[in-house]
Amino acid sequence: MDIKNLSDAPPFITKDGSEIRELLAHRNSAICNQSLAEARLPAGDATQEHYHVKTEEIYYITAGTGRIRIDAETRDLKPGDAIAILPGQKHKLWNTGKETLHLLCTCAPAYEHTDTIITES
Repeated sequence: MDIKNLSDAPPFITKDGSEIRELLAHRNSAICNQSLAEARLPAGDATQEHYHVKTEEIYYITAGTGRIRIDAETRDLKPGDAIAILPGQKHKLWNTGKETLHLLCTCAPAYEHTDTIITES
């Protein structure tokens, strides 16, 4: 049985600049085909625009407010919002609030730096 607690997950920075804590993935559990992580984006920060060649993602906002752009569409975000991001879709996330933006992120297949293509400098 694999049970991981967020407080035991060490943070690392993804290729797009997000701080994440990977809860379940092939690196730390029996999970082979997906990953689950919590991402945190400080107030006023943004990720770099990017896309994934193979990976589809789901973002689920748990705290804070933000804005996301997927391809040409931009939407505001609040706790309880779930966002579907398909492979090849360029996306960028901004924290528009005064507190840290927290979100759960699932990836299938699991997140890998090598599958992340940065589209802005």
